[in-house]
Amino acid sequence: MQDRRRETRHRVYYGGVLTFNARCSTLACIVRNFSDRGAKVEFEGTALLPDRIDITVERRGLSRRARMMWRDRDAAGLAFCDEEDGGVIPLEWARILRERERANKRLKARIEQLLSER
Repeated sequence: MQDRRRETRHRVYYGGVLTFNARCSTLACIVRNFSDRGAKVEFEGTALLPDRIDITVERRGLSRRARMMWRDRDAAGLAFCDEEDGGVIPLEWARILRERERANKRLKARIEQLLSER
């Protein structure tokens, strides 16, 4: 099989997280090769992944939007999207934001309850 990549990918063994469905769904993966333009990831079992996903590789401090270039039963090739496609915030930040939004909603409900008891 001919390699059509513009850059050579380096063999690595990093843990990663694929997120999709508005960051409501996550899938743990292993990053097997890596470059500034893309990566090959492996995951357990057959996964139905959309064509556009977010990938977070904590060891590299990387959180990027990616496009699925190919896939098979338990692996996929990703091409990182250009920053113009919209930057991706790190998954941990998204989790913190979601938790803060929930806490804010609970506080507003409590204020409404206290005001109605007057």
